[in-house]
Amino acid sequence: MNSRRDYRSNRAALFDGIEEGGIRAYSSHEIDELDNDRAIDGLQDRVNILKRLTGDINEEVETHNRLLDRMGHDMDASRGVLSGTVDRFKMVFEKKSSRRMATLVASFLAVFLLIYYLTK
Repeated sequence: MNSRRDYRSNRAALFDGIEEGGIRAYSSHEIDELDNDRAIDGLQDRVNILKRLTGDINEEVETHNRLLDRMGHDMDASRGVLSGTVDRFKMVFEKKSSRRMATLVASFLAVFLLIYYLTK
């Protein structure tokens, strides 16, 4: 008995939109509601896409910020090393004999580079 009632309700649901003489006509209000529902679904899809896109942009920005922070720390460390090297050069050039030795090494280096480029 219960299955017979289910059959009737399924049949009624199947043929609910059909009246005698053809298919049931929808009013313009119902059509507008259907269009609005479709537009809302489309907007929800677009909002979801934008939400994912902004999440990806946020992750990318955080990754770049971490990279820039590491580079900043590395630059600070190299600045410390270079300042120590500059201090050593200052000590070398303070002595007159060291200045002569440095000019001698620089002139040999210049001559070597000149000969290298001329033979090349």
